[in-house]
Amino acid sequence: MSSRRNFIKKAAAGTAGIALGSTANAMSAKSYSKILGANDRIHVAIQGLGRRYQAYLGAIAAKDSNVELVYLCDVMKSQRDKAAQVVLKGLNIKPTLENDIRNVINDKKVDAIFMATPDHWHAPGACMAMQAGKHVYLEKPCSHNPKEGELLVAYQQKYNRMVQMGNQQRSSLQSQEIIKDIHNGIIGDVYEATAFYTNSRGAVPHQTKTAPPEGLDWDLFQGPAPRRAYTDNTWDYNWHWYGWDYGTAEMGNNATHELDIARWALDVIYPERVHVNSGKFHYKDDGWDMYDTMEATFEFSGNRSIKWDGQSRNGYRKFGAGRGTIIYGSKGCVFIDRDGYKLYDQKNKVLKENIVKGIESGNSLGGGGQLSTNHTLNFFEAIRGKAPLTSPIEQGVISQMLTHYANIASRIDDAFEVDETTGRIFNREAMKLWSRTYEPGWEIKPV
Repeated sequence: MSSRRNFIKKAAAGTAGIALGSTANAMSAKSYSKILGANDRIHVAIQGLGRRYQAYLGAIAAKDSNVELVYLCDVMKSQRDKAAQVVLKGLNIKPTLENDIRNVINDKKVDAIFMATPDHWHAPGACMAMQAGKHVYLEKPCSHNPKEGELLVAYQQKYNRMVQMGNQQRSSLQSQEIIKDIHNGIIGDVYEATAFYTNSRGAVPHQTKTAPPEGLDWDLFQGPAPRRAYTDNTWDYNWHWYGWDYGTAEMGNNATHELDIARWALDVIYPERVHVNSGKFHYKDDGWDMYDTMEATFEFSGNRSIKWDGQSRNGYRKFGAGRGTIIYGSKGCVFIDRDGYKLYDQKNKVLKENIVKGIESGNSLGGGGQLSTNHTLNFFEAIRGKAPLTSPIEQGVISQMLTHYANIASRIDDAFEVDETTGRIFNREAMKLWSRTYEPGWEIKPV
């Protein structure tokens, strides 16, 4: 009972975010057709039962949400079993356990699906769900590559579903407040944002071919990705760093959040030019295939820029925090993170601050807290037509493009120009990475 009270307490704390759910970039809820009445129960499923699924449970448990969790889905049996125990203890319910998300998608009772899988599953799963009439809460990164972002928007427009991207800081009341002030000129003309992330990730083992762990459906884990033999320690988390079949490196993993705040604050869309410096500088003989350090610069029209400083394995906090975004203007600057913000004048004097330290601050994996609860409650309100989404997919894919640009520039080891109207890259080698190779039969079909 204490666990259930904690879930409900989290949800109650998050309801304050609903009133300010509208942002400058959010579409009006009236622009969507509704399949539910304002008071109808929403039947939901969760796909992916690793580090993120508990972030949704507080909002699902709230009485006012009128939501029923009907499926828990994961390709790993132990994940399903553990999640079933958590949900039984916290919510006193027994959802159906399912291995294959396609069976969930085909169940007409399901109204909405939370997708918290490895990156390569996000866009294909979301498109299948939309095609079947489901609303989608899509964790970051919303796409594995630029083409998938285009397809997500096309599917959303065709099937008219609510698709909330899981960059939960969009539902921070503090971020909403200060970005509105920035847009109204509180720091003058904004010209630059520096977004950063620092962690102390250790060495990872080299991949070794072995039998998949007991209970893992390796074929379904791969899903849209080309088939290959299982390698040890892939499925749990190290798929992030073991090549590009499944992960999107630290840019998709964490930069998504801060770059979204930077783009939102500067009120920009696509850059004109992208260049990066990146490399693997730590534990050089381990199994990590990606860069572990990246500096990226995105140059926009109007002499504005966004800079990314990412240190995955060097824990020195040169900006005084583990993650965040600094917005520079002609009359001052603002530091924004998940705890709130501080507004400074040009002499480094704090003029205003709004800090509400929560459990989603810093670099901790998974979890959840008030921001996730706010974001989930906003998703439910939007489905019912009571509020606009705080992070509609048509905005999410634009922010996600910044991470794709950086990854592509790193992979081809070259800078490139971008069409600021369409987002397309003026570089043939770069455009070869606009999409990816899919397992035959798993391609996302154009609509």
